[in-house]
Amino acid sequence: MTTMVELESIEQWHELLESSSDKKVFLLKHSTTCPISAEAYKQYDAFINDYAGSDATFALVKVIEQRPVSNTIAEELSIKHESPQFFIFENKEPKWVDSHWNITKKKIEAALS
Repeated sequence: MTTMVELESIEQWHELLESSSDKKVFLLKHSTTCPISAEAYKQYDAFINDYAGSDATFALVKVIEQRPVSNTIAEELSIKHESPQFFIFENKEPKWVDSHWNITKKKIEAALS
């Protein structure tokens, strides 16, 4: 079973981004109070459950509970914060970013091809 890492510190965020040098990193910025985010989480979970490779790390940051981490991600990447927001990182760079209803299993899979 694949596990999802929950980011709870800025240090963890930096380690996660650094690890994208070796393998893909998938990250969902998730609001625990938003129904759109709840659907994005379901789509991400479905993607994780069907992911066949072993070359990826799956992560989540709860934007309300971990606001400093969420804000740091937006600031360091110079990408406007949205919630929900989904990232695919490779080689310490965001290769795909999208938000809200665009976070679907199908779109994540398409972004990989």
